[in-house]
Order: sequence, then C-alpha cells, then structure tokens
Amino acid sequence: MSTITVSPPPAIAVHARSIPRDAHPISRKDISPNALRVLYRLREGGFGAFLVGGAVRDLLVGGHPKDFDVATDATPEQVKALFRNCRLIGRRFRLAHVVYGREIIEVATFRSNADDGSGDRETHEGGRLLRDNVYGTIEEDAIRRDFTANALYYAIEDFSVRDFVGGYEDVEARVLRLIGDPETRYREDPVRMLRAIRLAAKLDFTIEAGTADPIPALAPLLRESAPARLFEESLKMFLSGHAVASFERLEKHGLLPVLLPETAKALASNRSGALRRMLIEGLRSTDLRVANDEPVSPAFLFAVLLWPAYCRDLMQLQAQGVHAAEAQRRAADRVTLHQLNTVALPRRFSLPMQEIWLLQSRFSQRQRKRVFRLLSHPRFRAAFDFLQLRQFASPEHAEDIAFWKDVQTQPGEMVAAQLEAQAIEAAEGEAPRRRRRRRRPTNGGGATE
Repeated sequence: MSTITVSPPPAIAVHARSIPRDAHPISRKDISPNALRVLYRLREGGFGAFLVGGAVRDLLVGGHPKDFDVATDATPEQVKALFRNCRLIGRRFRLAHVVYGREIIEVATFRSNADDGSGDRETHEGGRLLRDNVYGTIEEDAIRRDFTANALYYAIEDFSVRDFVGGYEDVEARVLRLIGDPETRYREDPVRMLRAIRLAAKLDFTIEAGTADPIPALAPLLRESAPARLFEESLKMFLSGHAVASFERLEKHGLLPVLLPETAKALASNRSGALRRMLIEGLRSTDLRVANDEPVSPAFLFAVLLWPAYCRDLMQLQAQGVHAAEAQRRAADRVTLHQLNTVALPRRFSLPMQEIWLLQSRFSQRQRKRVFRLLSHPRFRAAFDFLQLRQFASPEHAEDIAFWKDVQTQPGEMVAAQLEAQAIEAAEGEAPRRRRRRRRPTNGGGATE
C-alpha cells in the first residue's frame, strides 16, 4: 500500500492512498462488461480511466451496482471522439454518455473546485451551485464529490482503489461523511441532505455527527430546489427497497415537514398513530415488492405517502358540512396542489393516485350494477390493495375486504346471483309498510286528499 501527500485546497486535507488488488474485494467479474470496455478504451487512448462513486462503494460492501460511472482526464469532446456510440449531455454538468443498448455508461471529466475565471461555473448568491464545468485533476475531483464513500476510484491500469479523503476507512466503518464543511456543501446543493438520508438507508450506514447536525436547520433550503428534481430524488429514496428506513430517517433529521409538509402535519395531529402505522406498512409492502422484483407504481406510492394528509383535509371539510362526495374530491385536489409546491408529481401519477383515494368509499356498496362497475374499473386492483392496507389503521374494513376478495374469485353469474339473493334477503328483512286507506269521495267524484 502506497501513500503520498498532495497539496490540497484550503481546509480540506488530501492524502492520496492506493489500496492494491490483493487488499480489497473488488473483482472485474462483478463489473459491467460495457463499463470495462469504456475503461480499457480510454486507457488505450492515453487517458486516465477510473470506475468511480457508488459502484466502487457498493462493490466494497458486497453490493451489486446497477449503474457504473467512469471518471477520466479526457474532456467530453475527447471522449466523444473515442466512441461512436457516445452523446454529450447536460448544461449544469457536462457529461458523456456511452450507449450500449439499454445500458448507459456515464463518463465525467475530473472537475476542480478552483476557478481562475476561464472555466464554466455559476453559483447562486446563497451558495447553491448552478453550473460546474471547471476541469481539474483526480485529486481536485475527489474533494468536490459529496461524501467520502463516493470519492473512491477503481483504476483499470492496476486494479487498485485510489482514496484521497479517507473514504475507504469510512466504508469499512459504514459511516457517511461529507467532504468539506457540511453547511457549505448543503448550501451548494440542498438535495445532498436527501442523498444523505437515502444512502444511509440503502447502505445501513450511520450519518457522521458533523454531517447530520446541520440538516434540521438547513432543511428549508430544499424549497429552493426544483420540484421535478425532488420528485426524482423521492422515487430513488422510496423505490430502492429501503423506503421504511428512508422515511424514518426523514422524520429523525427534520426533513419530512419540508418534503411532505401536509403529511407531516397530519401525522403530528393523529394521536392514535393509526395513520402512521398504515403508512409504514405501505412502505414495508413497497420494499417487499422491490425485493421480489415486482413493479411499484409511483401513483400507489404517493397515495400511501399522502393518505394522512387526504384524511385530515377530508375530516375538516366534512366537519364544515360539505357533502361526502364533494368533500372527497376537494380534499384530493387540495392535497395534490399543496404537494406540487414542493414535489412535482406528474399528472400521469397524481390522477391515478386520486382515483385510488376516491374509490375507497365505493367498497361499501353492494348494489349489483355498482359492484360490477367497480370490478371493471381500471384502478380497481390498486384501490383494493389500498383497502387491504387500511386494515393496519382500522379493523372496520375487514367485512368489505372479505366481500371483495370473494367476488374476485367467482364467475360473474355467481356474483350476480349472490348479490340478487342478498338484495331479496335485505328487502324481506325490512318491516312492511302500512298502506294508507283511500278515502272514498263524499260528493260523487271529488279529488282524494
């Protein structure tokens, strides 16, 4: 193992360290063949070529990365010249994408924190980084990455792992630590707070105290982030198989009231904890589906996450005397519009989400036409799954769940016969109405009173 010291920018100590192949567990057989092609081609072209970031981190802890990113000293234009299947993307961060069918290998040029004015960098007055295309060395690239665990480089030339900021030890200790001053780094990009939550949940890492402490006070900075970006980050956080752990960490570090403000208010006012139990169970079910490689719709995910807010608004509207059906529609619209201020939930997900909510009131209906109409509804299956989830908040839905489970397994004619029998039984059980006697006219043809 070799160690050399590199002159760092102020306040960030850089100690370059090379961990040889026989001292780390990363094997080329666990790396995407297409990523290896890119690494070797860059090396043959005379450029430095390194696997970097999350793939290296995950391989070190025995994970199986889905994405493989490459870092190099070649500029995006030089990368494009080497690969015919390459396209350049991005304005905020100029990147090269080398495309192999459905797999994309992202190639980034080493970036620098220093800028003599000749580079392409723009910073918001609050410290947020708007554009960063100032190129530099591998050492400079390492210190501008977010977490030490993400600043590890796997070198194709000798299969070593290069570490400049102590990331190797942090991965071994399962600690997530920001590089540099945490408050400055969060102000550069507030979404880093969500990334800290997501990575800690995914890797079961502890967030180092200095990295965690500023988060509650800086959480409002997330409101400056683009709602579309927060939507994408939310999907990564809740659809990666670690939704429960992510949600609990959002609560712990004070980020839930900013990311899901209406839900946070509803949970705080729900003294029984029933709504939180249901929400956690919904996220646990999501984690199980991801683990089994089963699809999870963002519409269903957000139906779970925002259900407490919907219930709270619905109760308030009904308390004001609004008719039930109208209250349901207005509550669904209110919650959706309020959430859009923070997270840009696309209509292709928000509309099905609302349908899942609005269908809940129809599961108590037993009229023949309404039963068959609901069974044929395109959102029936998702709405029924949601109804089953509601058991964790209240046992009162057991009878409805049993009924709808039953009708789904029977032929249509049997369902119709069952409903007809139930209707007759209900009618016979009603007390017979007293018939009013017709009064005979007393004057030979006057109107009956």
